[in-house]
Amino acid sequence: MHTFSTQRSLAASPAEVFAAIQDPQRLARWWGPAGFSNVFEVFDFQEQGRWVFTMVGPDGTRYPNQARFARIEADRQVVIEHTVQPLFQLTITLSPVSGGTRVQWDQVFEDAAVAKAIAAIVEPANEQNLDRLSRELGLSA
Repeated sequence: MHTFSTQRSLAASPAEVFAAIQDPQRLARWWGPAGFSNVFEVFDFQEQGRWVFTMVGPDGTRYPNQARFARIEADRQVVIEHTVQPLFQLTITLSPVSGGTRVQWDQVFEDAAVAKAIAAIVEPANEQNLDRLSRELGLSA
């Protein structure tokens, strides 16, 4: 098992950050690495709800994705289980801090070999995700 972790303090309340996660139109704008866009086919934002979407790379390559929302605690935490390869669990935890919210982003891969093989992609992509979230919230990244 291997975990990629990053965190960011944002000058927005946990409720404001959560709103940018639970709204499919907003999430589609910021989800993924820099230059990617998203097409959501299914977005059932409730515990055990399905999320089926395609990430479109800057070169037009389409990456089909399927996940489920394993746990949702409003304004606090969202746990997403990616149910197609590569398999991982992403936990996004929102903690109130002075002046805003600390976003903790923990992506756990059960297969350490897979994690090692894609580390060079995942580590910068997770930072870019938080950069894009910051911009979605009207903050500088």
